[in-house]
This record gives sequence, structure tokens and C-alpha cells, in this order.
Amino acid sequence: MGWPVMHSRSPLLHNHWFGKHGLAGTYVPFAIRPEHLAAALRALHPLGFAGCNLTIPHKQQAMTIVDEVDTVGRRIGAISCVVVRPDGSLAGSNNDCYGFIQNLRQSQPGWRADAGPVAVLGAGGGSRAVCYALAQEGAKQIRLVNRTFARAKGIAEEFGGPIEALPWESRHDALDGAAMVVNATSQGMTGQPALDIRLDKLPKSALAADIIYTPLETPFLAAARSRGNRAVNGLGMLLHQGRPAWKAWFGIEPEVTPELRDLLERSLSAQG
Repeated sequence: MGWPVMHSRSPLLHNHWFGKHGLAGTYVPFAIRPEHLAAALRALHPLGFAGCNLTIPHKQQAMTIVDEVDTVGRRIGAISCVVVRPDGSLAGSNNDCYGFIQNLRQSQPGWRADAGPVAVLGAGGGSRAVCYALAQEGAKQIRLVNRTFARAKGIAEEFGGPIEALPWESRHDALDGAAMVVNATSQGMTGQPALDIRLDKLPKSALAADIIYTPLETPFLAAARSRGNRAVNGLGMLLHQGRPAWKAWFGIEPEVTPELRDLLERSLSAQG
């Protein structure tokens, strides 16, 4: 469920796994307006759904609708997955943090969260998952930059630890000496303007990561790659966050295979 949602490759991912595991089911996208989210979630049980995933802009609002949120979801303050229990109650969890870290580990086996400062751009639900994941992995300093400073400051105060909120005007300087920079905004997504960021202060050794996967290479990642930085797109985050969702829905842990990644990459390349 999202608004918009038709860009999502989640149906391709999950329907591939349905075929692989021989389950009689299907995964469909629902474009749900924010004001209709509660009614849509409550309809899951009578319509026979095992659950759903949530994308922009529903991850925070859904927390107020489901009956129970797990510890990680509560700590992050956003949920990405809903499980429909047999009695019709709804349980929420956040698998984005797992997906983000597993993507980094798979694409950059030597990656370490404590290698140096990390700059995170954006303060929405995706950013909250990224910041939580990095802190859990041992990041010593997270420079959180957002257009609305109050939102970044709110996350820093709520999470504490290594997170320091910085105003949007400081975004270029926030890259100075960073070991990694993460775009956790929607800037650069298909149909959106490119992320407004200068990379001249980013060390060449730094890793540039984006949680966006449509397109596979955002202008931000293209600019980072062209100057010699390693770059990781958001496709692996999408793939890996699906695994704990399947575990919760069906008791099965599917694999993220090269075949599956290739399937989604071909689909995205054909689109754009």
C-alpha cells in the first residue's frame, strides 16, 4: 500500500517467490490515499490477505492503526510490514532496517558502520530506519540533515546516541570526512527532482548509498560514481526486507538470488 504505488517492484519480487515456493497466492499493489489507510488496513482480514507492506507515505500513520507494533517498529517510529493474525488483529513491524544493512553487507562485504562519520539526508520513515540500523550496527557519528530542521532534531532527540541534527544549509559540509553518505529522501526518484547536493567535500573513499531503486542509478549515485566513489542503490534493500516479511506471513525464508536481482534489474531497465 502506498500513494503513489504503481512504480513499486514489490509485486514482481513477491510473485517470483510465490512461484518458487509453490504457494497459491498473489501480491498486488494498492494505491491508497492517506485518509483511506485505516479502512484499507482493516479490510485486509475480511478480504483474506495474509498481510501487506507499506511504502511512502503510510509508514508512520499506520502505527496508529494497527493493534500491535513490535519493538523495532516502535523504536524506529515507522512500520513497513503488517501481518493479519487469525483473529483479524493487525501486527506491525519494520523490516527496512534489516533490508538496508543486508544490502550493504551483500554489495560491500567489507563495510563497517564504525568506519567513520555517516551523513544521512532526509528525516522521513526511511531515514528513521536507516539511522536506527546504523546506530545498532555501531556507527559512532550520524550527521542527520533535513529540509525541515525540526524533524531531524526530533529524531536526534528521540534516538539519542550518535545522531546529530544539522540544518539543510549544512548538507554540503556534512559530507566532509564522511565514510558514507545515504540519500534517504525521495529526491532523485523517477518523476522527482534530483537531490540538491555537492559532493566536492566527500572523500573519494566514501560509500554513497541510496534507498531509491527507481531508477537504479539516481543522479546522486551517478555523480558519486563518476568521481570514483563506490555506490549502492536501493534495490537490495527492497529485496532483503521481503525475507522477514515472508517469514512472518508464511513461515518461509526465501532467498535473494542473482536470478531474482537480475529479474528486477531487467524490469527497471525496461521501464527507464
